[in-house]
Amino acid sequence: MRRKNYPTDLTDEQWELVRPLRPKARPGGRPRSVDLREVLNGVLYVVRGGVAWRMLPNDLPPWGTVHYYYRRWRLDGTWDRVMEALRTRLRHADGRKKSPSAAIVDSRTIRTAEGGVRGYDAGKRTPGRKRHIVVDTLGFLLAVVVHSASVRDRDGVKLVLARLEGRFPRLRLIWADAAYEAAVGWAWLFAGWVLELVRKPDDQKGFVVLPRRWVVERTFAWLMNGRRLARDYERLVESSEAMVKVSMIHLMLKRLRPA
Repeated sequence: MRRKNYPTDLTDEQWELVRPLRPKARPGGRPRSVDLREVLNGVLYVVRGGVAWRMLPNDLPPWGTVHYYYRRWRLDGTWDRVMEALRTRLRHADGRKKSPSAAIVDSRTIRTAEGGVRGYDAGKRTPGRKRHIVVDTLGFLLAVVVHSASVRDRDGVKLVLARLEGRFPRLRLIWADAAYEAAVGWAWLFAGWVLELVRKPDDQKGFVVLPRRWVVERTFAWLMNGRRLARDYERLVESSEAMVKVSMIHLMLKRLRPA
């Protein structure tokens, strides 16, 4: 019998976008018996629903199988390849080239569960980790780095911008807030990028939408629709980064093929 559908399940149209990007089965041994569409449905259920792996419903593949593929695709770069392919489709649909010429960078401090890398963000007065992301002008993820909250922004931005090296040949301009002022010279020497600071007006009172910076803030809001990202539950920062990528992949699939 066909199991009941969950809100996070891929539609047929969405699966057709992902299916050609799935890794091929390893040669030798038994033929692959697991349904990779159902595996991906399981990963999306965890990320969007915010549940523990062991709490996957029984009508999805066993949690150990789903987690195995989630980890394997993190290690072999599958999540990165899927994200890049979907981002390229969305950029082309908007009449843009594959490589952006401009980007926006920012960070968000998030509380963590016990274990793994963690620290204290004195500015936000929050213990945990920081998620540093770079997005294009449409708000789609280009790179993510998760690190201790004690790492200052001027140092954390170097970690995430280093992930862009050699990947986007047209990239020249990156917008950021004033916290990254100490990295302006480094960005130019590292890759010839202009790190342009978008400062708050001196007379600003309360919340004001700032040019360009609102794009990355919106992306953080999009990502938080994945309830697993409301707090960092991962022991490894690499797994935290993969969770962010999966959340972005799910968002882009829904943009390309609305349910």
